[in-house]
Amino acid sequence: MAKTFTQMVDEAKADVPGVSPQEVQQRMQQNPQMLVVDVREPESLAGTGIAPGAMNVPLGVLPIKADRELPAEMRDERLQDRDQPVVVTCMRGGQAALGAKTLKDMGFTNVSYMEGGMTGWNEAGLPTEQPK
Repeated sequence: MAKTFTQMVDEAKADVPGVSPQEVQQRMQQNPQMLVVDVREPESLAGTGIAPGAMNVPLGVLPIKADRELPAEMRDERLQDRDQPVVVTCMRGGQAALGAKTLKDMGFTNVSYMEGGMTGWNEAGLPTEQPK
């Protein structure tokens, strides 16, 4: 049976934990090694900015960048440690949940998604930076 985007997001949210923007910021302050991955397309970042220090890896290429068996030039070295803490974000949280589920399925042991995405981050008044 075919699934809708909403059904896939709901399944992902049931499989990976969500964390509030405030908790993400707290974790970032406590652990500078924590990785925040924004899975939006690059042209979507300017409107809301990104969380300070976040990396942008669009959802469509996330499994490629996190794969350990592809040639080195296709991977992103920051996404090779399966035990590092990773929080995935997007605009509102749906794509982030899908991205977090993808990473979990790839063997990441400490992955979650940011509830409300960067919209929630901005509504909480947390700092942003413009993507590089």
